Amino acid sequence: MGSPLSLRDDHDSSALRRLARRSRHAGQSRRLLALAAIYDGASRGEAALLAGTDRQSIRDWVLRFNADGPDGLVDRHGGGQKARLTPEMLSAVKARIEEGPIPAVHGVVRWRLCDLCAWLHETYGVTLSETRLGQIIRREGFRLLTARPRHYRQDTKAQDIFKKEFPDAIAAIRARHPGNDIELWWADEARIGQKTKLTRRWAKRGTRPRAVADLRTRSAWIFGAICPEKGTAAGLVLPVCNLHGMQLHLAEISHTVAQGAHAVLIVDQAAWHTSPKLDIPANITILPLPPRSPELNPVENVWQFMRNIWLSNRIFRTYDDIVDIACHAWNQLVDQPWRIMSLGLRQWAHGL
Repeated sequence: MGSPLSLRDDHDSSALRRLARRSRHAGQSRRLLALAAIYDGASRGEAALLAGTDRQSIRDWVLRFNADGPDGLVDRHGGGQKARLTPEMLSAVKARIEEGPIPAVHGVVRWRLCDLCAWLHETYGVTLSETRLGQIIRREGFRLLTARPRHYRQDTKAQDIFKKEFPDAIAAIRARHPGNDIELWWADEARIGQKTKLTRRWAKRGTRPRAVADLRTRSAWIFGAICPEKGTAAGLVLPVCNLHGMQLHLAEISHTVAQGAHAVLIVDQAAWHTSPKLDIPANITILPLPPRSPELNPVENVWQFMRNIWLSNRIFRTYDDIVDIACHAWNQLVDQPWRIMSLGLRQWAHGL
């Protein structure tokens, strides 16, 4: 049996075992546990038997640990083939993805892998397959995600001002209603009709999945409102979208607001949202969003979610079918308060 090995004195067996439990590298965990045994007085041979290796490997681990600490015990790889993309090239690819294409110039509304491969070849002379480039950009944290709606004539300065002044606006409403809890509600409308959208669906690679489509024009409207902080919602399915429908929706929201609370209802500036003809319930204050700012309203994401899960890729035979399925979809959402919170909470409008 060999004598105990000398290890650096800024660690001990307990610290190494804690690091081994937290490590995401199996090899590092095995080496840390072997060295922890040496801290406890085990010989080189005993540590080798524990780790399932030989005495020379234990000696190498000790040298690496003494030189670089626990990080020195992470697996060392040969490096393999030299990366085709330099850090500068990779930064340029990431910037190009984030900026997106200009449809009038590039002819597409989002970059495809073939577009990015062609750009890399033309700009840097680097040729990559679409599969390899897809692996690289996924490793950098990029995914195909559903985009939030953005109006092409939006005023970003007005949106920044709205966010900055939002806490003061809520404080002023709270001052006008002392003793009442303030609930933040968001409302919008969505048209659900026989011309449904075709969304992504699972299919085998290399195939072209099919989905039913309809060209008829019967439709209904979901008037929906959510309170993300409470995980509650209030909605109606109506045949038209007008001032009368908004009045009915206000009554529904008013009944859903918690007793003793006051709702701040945030809506866009559609005519039926801001009309002076509306009879606004006493427990609701309407706060309009800046013009052309759908991305500030989380109900837009609710509509995307509902269409992707319940409302797209299907046939509505009659108007009654539309109403029944729209009601079913909304009720499904209401039964998932955690989903309302996930879709609706915004950091700039949370916890006021």
